[in-house]
Amino acid sequence: MSPWLRTLALAGFVAGTAHASTADDAFKSIYEKEWAWRNGQAGILTSGEAQPGGGRLDTVDAASQDKRLAYWNDVLAQLDRIDPKALSDGERINFEIYREQIRNLAAAQTFKQWQMPFNSDSAFWSDVGYVLQGDNLRTVQDYRNYIAHLKQVPAWMDQEIANMRLGLARGFTVPRAVLDGRDASIAAVAELTKPEDSALYRPFATLPKTMPSSDADALRAEARQAIAEGVIPAYAKLLAFFRDEYVPKARTTLAAESLPDGKDYYRQQIREYTTLDLSPDEIHAIGLREVAKIHAQMLDTMKETGFKGDFPAFLQFLRTDPQFYAKTPDELLMRTAWVAKQVDAKLGTYFGLLPRQRFAIEPVPADIAPYYTSGRGGADTYLVNTYDLPSRPLFNMPALTLHESMPGHALQLALSAEQQGLPPFRRDGYISAYGEGWALYSEYLGNEMGIYHTPYERFGYLTYQMWRACRLVVDTGIHHKGWTRQQAIDYLTRNTALSQREIANEVDRYISWPGQALSYELGYLKILALRERAEKELGGKFDLRAFHDTILALGSVPLPVLEERVDAWIASRK
Repeated sequence: MSPWLRTLALAGFVAGTAHASTADDAFKSIYEKEWAWRNGQAGILTSGEAQPGGGRLDTVDAASQDKRLAYWNDVLAQLDRIDPKALSDGERINFEIYREQIRNLAAAQTFKQWQMPFNSDSAFWSDVGYVLQGDNLRTVQDYRNYIAHLKQVPAWMDQEIANMRLGLARGFTVPRAVLDGRDASIAAVAELTKPEDSALYRPFATLPKTMPSSDADALRAEARQAIAEGVIPAYAKLLAFFRDEYVPKARTTLAAESLPDGKDYYRQQIREYTTLDLSPDEIHAIGLREVAKIHAQMLDTMKETGFKGDFPAFLQFLRTDPQFYAKTPDELLMRTAWVAKQVDAKLGTYFGLLPRQRFAIEPVPADIAPYYTSGRGGADTYLVNTYDLPSRPLFNMPALTLHESMPGHALQLALSAEQQGLPPFRRDGYISAYGEGWALYSEYLGNEMGIYHTPYERFGYLTYQMWRACRLVVDTGIHHKGWTRQQAIDYLTRNTALSQREIANEVDRYISWPGQALSYELGYLKILALRERAEKELGGKFDLRAFHDTILALGSVPLPVLEERVDAWIASRK
């Protein structure tokens, strides 16, 4: 058996010689039926889930949400009747992952998360193009289906508005403090004068050359009509609701614990995003410990630069000196691409299996760039924010690129998508503690790969490490300890070299997205601890490529499952 197949076997991906047990069959029947049902729904949007629904936008109303809660509670009851010990090794791993996935889906319905369908970082109205899947159109029928889905936008928007009104009525809203300017992306559609200027019309700009011109003309005309008479007025209605009703009535508190059932809600957010049973106070303490450790490393690196002032003066120097900033968006993109190509040359040394998928580097769309994060990566695209260049220091780009592209998100997500034998709820799922923990570990790996060439780039790496450690302090500070927005901003300003725009955007993200910020550092610390354990126990038998392949072979899993699998790998290597 090859090393890679041996890794897959340890991860539970290679079937044994025995026939599937009755318990396996019962479990498979449950998840196959549920997954088919889930993909027949539209509008399921939760943190760790792909968007099912086949591009439809038709069912997000309160009645359908209640039906989902009942359905998932019934699935949980069915799972409780299965003895995990009776499952084969592979299905037992699937069971651990699937049960927690369904538990999180049911919990989101229980807390009525659907009544707050956006935050300062992401919004349902900005995701329409992604949900409609306009990149995968080939035939005339594909385009007709797309137009049919465009025609669903007005009714779908009405349902989302009704859901948000229910949230307003019980105080379950995004905090008022982070809503300023969030209407810009709605207005970008609502105030269009020509349907052709809409991003939703883009699939019709270049129809296949093999399509008859009569069909092409008819499709373009119907798409223009659907956008002009349906989509744009729907966004205008949403814009009026947002400005005249939602913003004035949004809650004035910040903490998740101030929401209805807030303490339980925040603990659920912690469990969903970290996959760990930790209290807010425990997480806060971990954050303070890591902040102190990284601060000492930052001081040492500051001395390497030859800077003569104190730490606050050094941060001010980094934030204001023109040498650290690109002059044009293209310069920022090209510097980013240069980092990515340096990483390419190193990958084979650190990984045994690499994906076939390649990724593009693109600027963040202009309508969301002002409040979007500095970068975001997936299997096929690494978005780089070129808005407000004095807020995008070049010394941070190596760490950001390692995180968002290779060997971070682009590598992990592409490998997961190419895995054979994974059930779709695993292949298409995303667990933040694993995915973000791996991406943060990838920044750490940049030290060994030789990607940080100057003390400033090493300081950029450390400021990104500090940023994620600060998140543990800030998220729990806001949602559990009663911190104000300004306290959170001041804390990040004192401890990191992030720009003021980045800090304000990040704090607003933490305020409106409780718990998500905790996943990065806690996932990273777990992966790093597992590597240190493997190195200590295996000594000369430790193989870094095999360790990385073992981590990535699992796909997205809860941290306890990851630890169990790595321990099994260590035992096998002994």
